[in-house]
Amino acid sequence: MIILDSGRVIDPANRIDGTRTVLIDGDHIREVREQPATPAEKLVHHVIDCRGRWVLPGLVDLHVHLREPGEEGKETIATGARAAVAGGVTTVVAMPNTKPVCDSAAVARFVAARGREAGFARVIPAGAITRGSLGEQLADMAELKEAGCACVTDDGRPVMSAGVMRRALEYARDLDLPVMVHAEDLTLSAGGAMNEGPVATRLGLSGVPAAAEVAMVQRDLLLAETVGSRLHVAHVSAKGSVRAIREAKARGVRVTAEAAPHHFTLTDDAVAGVLPTSAAGQPAGEPYDTHAKMSPPLRAESDRQAIIAGLSDGTIEAIATDHAPHGALDKQVEFVHAPNGVIGLETSLALTLALVRAGELPLGRAVERLTVGPARCFDLPYGTLAAGAPADVVVVDAEKEWKVDPQRFYSRSRNSPFSGWTLRGKAVRTFVAGKLVHEEGK
Repeated sequence: MIILDSGRVIDPANRIDGTRTVLIDGDHIREVREQPATPAEKLVHHVIDCRGRWVLPGLVDLHVHLREPGEEGKETIATGARAAVAGGVTTVVAMPNTKPVCDSAAVARFVAARGREAGFARVIPAGAITRGSLGEQLADMAELKEAGCACVTDDGRPVMSAGVMRRALEYARDLDLPVMVHAEDLTLSAGGAMNEGPVATRLGLSGVPAAAEVAMVQRDLLLAETVGSRLHVAHVSAKGSVRAIREAKARGVRVTAEAAPHHFTLTDDAVAGVLPTSAAGQPAGEPYDTHAKMSPPLRAESDRQAIIAGLSDGTIEAIATDHAPHGALDKQVEFVHAPNGVIGLETSLALTLALVRAGELPLGRAVERLTVGPARCFDLPYGTLAAGAPADVVVVDAEKEWKVDPQRFYSRSRNSPFSGWTLRGKAVRTFVAGKLVHEEGK
């Protein structure tokens, strides 16, 4: 038995925040108790002194690109899962835009098997909504669910046809499968390289209006409301989307949502090499920094504030990284030609804690958005330290200061917009199913 002795246990699922001792028995949590480890237990069991540390449920990330099969040069399931546990993330949902696309049971089973072989974070596949993610013919969702997919999504590509989307929602409803949407009206965003606004005008770059996201969020909320299905809105970036989701929840629409750390930390000023006041003291990038290019793009300060408000009031249940690895040369091109996406598995915990330190998000709420919040979105049995739950646990040194050096990341890719930043808070030990899979400095 492993005993995590006398740490500050923060487990929002069970409304615990205080000094507790966590007993791990095999691959499950035996109990969380107030009594510290006894001398007798110290003789018999492996006791880890967690005084001055936080003990949290393992983090759950609903939105990760692992690039395998097909683009293993950018990331493999093993390297991505290793990066995850270094960041305290014990469960990842792997997006289906691989080569080939995960639109069949064979690919889904391959992804899940590779995850098990790697032995780091739990890797759960997401299936595609449409065959080849082309937005035309529906994938066999029943087959995908049976193969272990937690949701269906054409992430990276919106389903432009409202008719196809309606049929997808009806099919998924009958399987009780969440449909994750990348909300973007391509007729509005076509040709855009960054957020439409004053910064884009100043830099001479074509813009992507927030309306491209908001219009599709509104459409999909309407369709989900019509057919009574489960909708999950990925990487919310615009204040209009937050408002629409909040109003839909009030009407009883079965909608959940996630936000990415880059969208609640940075604004479109980062493309010009300027940081928001909330990031004072951190090194800014260069103008036209391609590490500040993602889809949806970084938005205005008012959008950033709306996302934080959504995380705080529960409109947005989950913090998800949208970890999107690219090769070094992929990003070393003109801004308009650079691929979208940044990596995030190893920085998400510390960036979320920065929100807490700034007084923008209560600590309990932040931990909830990283653990049981996302788990509930997809009915996953993780994100909790309840007795009998899987022993996915992270021990955090909340005060550990560290400098972001992508060259030292476990991820195979280096495309982080936070390179050179000084962050506070690090996972020092990560357990998955009771097994130590990461120890800081070892």
